[in-house]
Amino acid sequence: MSSNKQKDDLERQIENVKTYMCAKGYQFEIITDIGSGINYNKKGLNELIDKITNSEIERIVILYKDRLLRFGFELIENLCDKYGVAIEIIDNTEMTEEQELVEDLIQIVMVFSCRLQGKRANKAKKMIKELVDDDNS
Repeated sequence: MSSNKQKDDLERQIENVKTYMCAKGYQFEIITDIGSGINYNKKGLNELIDKITNSEIERIVILYKDRLLRFGFELIENLCDKYGVAIEIIDNTEMTEEQELVEDLIQIVMVFSCRLQGKRANKAKKMIKELVDDDNS
């Protein structure tokens, strides 16, 4: 999920995946992440890559293709092929090219607006600290 605000949606997705996995009789471990789909340095993603490259898993089951990565799914898919790990997508509903493009653009805008807000917040904190330091001097 992109943010903590979507935690309810994440819980719903986890339950759907658990139900599917139990129905298939799979033994499983759930790995989750909260963060941008274009952030490649997330704890859960790194844990998953480690499990793939250490041959600790046979299959990755995801609810939607873009839940793994927004961009670069093919890279993970290629890595899985090299290590003999299957990727199973529960809901394989295809979006139109327009829908996919809109979703991609929303993700890109969200990431950059969050970065901009973060920079502004850090700048504001720095200014406040300088004012407080000046006032104490």
